[in-house]
Amino acid sequence: MQELKAERREITGKAVKTLRQKGFLPAVLYGEGIGSQAISVSERAFVKVFVEAGESTLVNLDVGGSPHTVLIHDVSHDPLRGMPIHADFYAVRMDRALRVSVPIVFSGESPAVKNEGGILVKVVQELDVEAMPADLPHEISADLAALTAIDSRITVKDLPRGERVKIIAPPDEIVALVEPPRSEEAMAELAAAPGAEIKEVKTEREVKAAEKLKEVETEEKE
Repeated sequence: MQELKAERREITGKAVKTLRQKGFLPAVLYGEGIGSQAISVSERAFVKVFVEAGESTLVNLDVGGSPHTVLIHDVSHDPLRGMPIHADFYAVRMDRALRVSVPIVFSGESPAVKNEGGILVKVVQELDVEAMPADLPHEISADLAALTAIDSRITVKDLPRGERVKIIAPPDEIVALVEPPRSEEAMAELAAAPGAEIKEVKTEREVKAAEKLKEVETEEKE
């Protein structure tokens, strides 16, 4: 289990900028059985742990000598630098199941794309799962090699998972598929169609991160 040291902090509001300037990340610890605590962690240490753990792997958080088993629950990032500016740590109960969002990691190569010119469409980037804290997966694997023909697809029921992990989604929900190739003429017509535009689809996690960023910015203005 990844470990991270933290200290309680008294600095709040606009003054947290001084913490960041010194290399510390303002954060909050909360959970069942404990009151909300304002804390700070080393930004460098946090980034290292977050890369490994994500938001679905348990972390041992030591707050001034008091250990807590936590999940990194929400992280807000600076939109320009991309670095974290605030984090939430959720202290878990090891005897109670949790529901978290887990990223899907696509691997391999689709024969239908490679040999038939199909268009790979990744429909889902993450899924909610329910499991005991010790059984939470860090990620869910999806092997694109299973997409052997045009119109073939990977659904939720095709994904590997532990026996103690429940995916909260219909078994036939499509995760990825291969569409027939489109001619250059068809692509040009699609782009020229009235109202045609490319829309960025945000995951639930990205939406939450954006909302958290607004909360942090509001806190600093107060």
